Amino acid sequence: MKTETPKAVYIPKARLLDPTTGRDEEGALFISAEGRIQPVPNPLPAASKMVIIDRPNLTVMPGLCDVHVHFRDPGKTEAEDLLSGAAAAANGGFTRVVTMPNTLPAMDTPELVRRARNAVLPVKIYPSACATVGRLGEACAPLEHLDQAGAVCFTDDGSMIDHPEVMKVVMLRAKKLNRVVMDHAVRPDIQKGGIIRDCPVAQAFNLPIFPAEAEIEAVRDDIARCRETGCALHLQHLSCAGSVELIREAQAEGLPVTGEVTPHHLALAAEDIPGNDGNWRMNPPLGLRTDVEGLRKGVLDGTLTVFATDHAPHTRESKSKGFAAAPFGIIGLETAVAVSWDVMVRQCGMEPLQWAANWIVHPNQLIGLKAPTLEEGSLAEIAIFDLDQAWVVDPEAFASKSADTPWAGKTLRGLAIATYRKGKLRMPNR
Repeated sequence: MKTETPKAVYIPKARLLDPTTGRDEEGALFISAEGRIQPVPNPLPAASKMVIIDRPNLTVMPGLCDVHVHFRDPGKTEAEDLLSGAAAAANGGFTRVVTMPNTLPAMDTPELVRRARNAVLPVKIYPSACATVGRLGEACAPLEHLDQAGAVCFTDDGSMIDHPEVMKVVMLRAKKLNRVVMDHAVRPDIQKGGIIRDCPVAQAFNLPIFPAEAEIEAVRDDIARCRETGCALHLQHLSCAGSVELIREAQAEGLPVTGEVTPHHLALAAEDIPGNDGNWRMNPPLGLRTDVEGLRKGVLDGTLTVFATDHAPHTRESKSKGFAAAPFGIIGLETAVAVSWDVMVRQCGMEPLQWAANWIVHPNQLIGLKAPTLEEGSLAEIAIFDLDQAWVVDPEAFASKSADTPWAGKTLRGLAIATYRKGKLRMPNR
């Protein structure tokens, strides 16, 4: 088999946006054939030894990191697998992802963690591992062995650890490992089978209501365990203004609490659900417009410092059965940048460097990694975007196996042009 000779990459003109160094300026970027960012050489390498990416409106950033994705591997690979999930991530501008452990079997063994950690893919997988055995919420998982195998955090995502004493044990053991515990903060005793917030579609189709208190009281409980143990706590996919306020108060108290918000919870409200469409069902559900306002405010004032997609693929058949019968979750890797940039930067006036930090710096810090950078001398791990390019969302053109997105047929602005990682330039097939 012929091995392709590595080539240098030259971008003559782009907006260079690096939240690690605070750099936001026009300039050129040169990556050597050895994969390092270097000053632009004079003379340039021969054309046969270099790839030139030269087009208007380019923005170059360090590769994005998504700390909340579901790749369904093992167990439900008809919806997604490691290869298709990684391709979807790269198509969205991501170079690092944290996979969730609600696989079949659940990721509560070192062998499963190593399998994900060692996969050779277009993006680097940093797997989370179960916080409790089998994700059953009854007994702490072997966190020490999972940590040694390469798990970067612990969570039972998809389910809350509903027993305070179990959560306390998990957090005390995770703290000794200097690992964060992430929680899907929804109390099942308050949710009671609810699937949607009270809105016109819920009333029209007599759908069971998912009260905001199910999340808010879970957040309150988790913060109490954080106060008790001192363990870093990260609250996943928040949907309620009341949750943001509790986190804001906890941070003012000095507690190590962080929170994430998805592009769909920032962009859409329950009042926007168009009808009996399973592609709008997610957990937690879309909040009301007052919740959307609270989430956006939390991002702007620095309470919520992590963006994450909660990329949740399902088969087309399962999502086509209407809201009540569809499983929870939507995909989001290939629309994340367009949606979050439009909502937070264009509409809300968020500083671009702050926006980038929520996709790059803070997610990496959360899992104990150094974020990539555009600094000269560093190994290149970058994403290239045209943040002004309009495109129509066609799920059939996605790299993901799944099509469960509320943006199907909608026009978005902002598209990943390429990623570069480990000496390889990857440009989506569009």
